[in-house]
Amino acid sequence: MAITLAPQINEADFLRYDRALASAAFGGRKPGTPGEVLTTHYLVRQLQRMGIAPGYRGRWLQPVPVVSTRLLNTGTRLRVRAGGGSVSFPYGTDMLAATQQARARVDIANAPMVFVGYGIDAPTRQWDDYQGLDVRGKIVLVLAGDPGAAAGGTLSRYGLARYKFAEAARRGAAACFIIHAATAAGESWSALRNASAGAAQSLPANVAPGPRLAAAGWLRHAAAARLLSAASLDLDALTAAAAQPGFKPVTLAATGSIRLQSAVEYGWSDNVLGLIRGAQHPRQVVIYSAHWDGLGTLAGPGGRRVLLPGAIDNATGVAALLEIADAFAHRRSRPARSVLFLLPTLGAAGQLGSRYYVRHPVFPLDQTVADINIDLWPVLGRARDMTVFGAGQSTLQTDLAQLLALQGRTVTADPPPAIGLDYRSDQYSFARAGVPALLAAPGIDLLSGGRAAGEAQWRAYLLNRRDTPQDAFNPHWDLSGTLEDIQTLYLLGRDLADGAQWPQWAPDSPYQARREAMMPHVPDGTPQPAPGGSPP
Repeated sequence: MAITLAPQINEADFLRYDRALASAAFGGRKPGTPGEVLTTHYLVRQLQRMGIAPGYRGRWLQPVPVVSTRLLNTGTRLRVRAGGGSVSFPYGTDMLAATQQARARVDIANAPMVFVGYGIDAPTRQWDDYQGLDVRGKIVLVLAGDPGAAAGGTLSRYGLARYKFAEAARRGAAACFIIHAATAAGESWSALRNASAGAAQSLPANVAPGPRLAAAGWLRHAAAARLLSAASLDLDALTAAAAQPGFKPVTLAATGSIRLQSAVEYGWSDNVLGLIRGAQHPRQVVIYSAHWDGLGTLAGPGGRRVLLPGAIDNATGVAALLEIADAFAHRRSRPARSVLFLLPTLGAAGQLGSRYYVRHPVFPLDQTVADINIDLWPVLGRARDMTVFGAGQSTLQTDLAQLLALQGRTVTADPPPAIGLDYRSDQYSFARAGVPALLAAPGIDLLSGGRAAGEAQWRAYLLNRRDTPQDAFNPHWDLSGTLEDIQTLYLLGRDLADGAQWPQWAPDSPYQARREAMMPHVPDGTPQPAPGGSPP
């Protein structure tokens, strides 16, 4: 059935936003480049034009501290001694690496090497790939993904690269290399290499404390097979063994060496925030989020720069948020609760902008009703459904399902490949802090071609175009399904902003306990917001 759209949610505006953000003029929207200034100023102008107010204490921009580490010796190699010989793996072709310690020079020499399966320590799942092995000062090799996803399930947080690096660092490893596989990593080697180009960006240690690796990186699958073969081991056999409970880590008869020389800079990037203040409960807020940043440009042949437009990741998400903001701004009356439009920076670097916002929120988290995040929105066409990543976690999905039912549509959970997008997007920052959050995406049961066509298009984007120059603006996109989905997300937030309900996590959700702790309860057990709190 056709879905009635708010007048502000229209094809012309959506295309105008996406065309601008993905254009060469914006330079790929890399934080710390002139493209950042152009992007944030553009977003502020759009929000101003709509009549939306600044959302960060009377200002538009929330500064986010960032440390940028740019590898200088891109001709470096991982050198491995094994079996009486040596083999080396050049940066970019076989290996990617960066220091997490903001050090100008890292020199790891002849460090023992160990293979620790998926690098997971999950006591609640009775799973420990380290099995008490002391990896201090060693180079750890781990598989991408997790055993559940490898068997066809949904990727857990244990499959994330940042988890694997953090666990290795916590145990004192000198370095950790993840063995790349496109379906497990969620992107091709060339896309991963593109994402790793330029400066690696992180929050400073005084903002996000914790152990960090001297060297963290990736090994191409074929390169890892050669490395293990030099140590008289078989990657396929080790992969099969690592998927079984009780796997024990394998010490290689090999040592590894790598040298990293880096330029380290400390600076700032900016979250963009716009606000519609609630008429009745201004201290309570519904948040829409979509990260504005991209990967910038790459060094191409002859010294020219190659643009990574990021038209889908995440210019479509930003365009969708602006469409929703415009619809809210043109309502005849203000919503009962405040609505905050958060455009965080450094989403591509690991959701750093949203992580910083959650640590330094404009509205207290116990006054934050929910976060509706829009990230990586492929244009697939009209569908009989919408996708929810991390399905079954909260009543937000129930609310969405009820809206879709009125449209004759349904919810689909986590389409393949299982890349754990719910852990790779900005709503995860809110979820970890206990705030109910939702990451929705286009449906895959397409009116033209059904699920087979939808899954094929989704897979093709993730594994072939994401983080490449091919993620480009297309003036001929069929936006009929995209606009319907934007309207649905607008209605979801509108109901929350006009209502009195507080979404809740499912009882078995890992985020439920933190929300429970921050929210007082009335006698019937229903969570309620804490009293007080100041609007911005």
